[in-house]
Amino acid sequence: MSEKSTIQLDVTIMGQPYKLACKEGEDAALLDAVSYLNEKMCAIRDAAKIKGTDRIAVMAALSLTAELLATKSPEGPLAGLTMAEVKQKILGMHESIDQALTPQENLF
Repeated sequence: MSEKSTIQLDVTIMGQPYKLACKEGEDAALLDAVSYLNEKMCAIRDAAKIKGTDRIAVMAALSLTAELLATKSPEGPLAGLTMAEVKQKILGMHESIDQALTPQENLF
């Protein structure tokens, strides 16, 4: 059995270029993941008017984690919720984080 070689891909997420590495043959899955992440981050940026890529990345991570947990754990905190209800919970998280971080924007 031969080992797959590593390849590099140039991608763009929210207008920023990144060079990513993956195993040969896994590039399509990585490109799908990049596309999905880019869509999530751009939607969060546009909908919530959040400043700072780091905050957008955290919100996207929370959103993606909630999606993952909803599919993995039938007894988890999101069990039995519809996708609309999960999205509503995520919006609530956005608002809570915005309220917590807004006073800190004045510090910089």
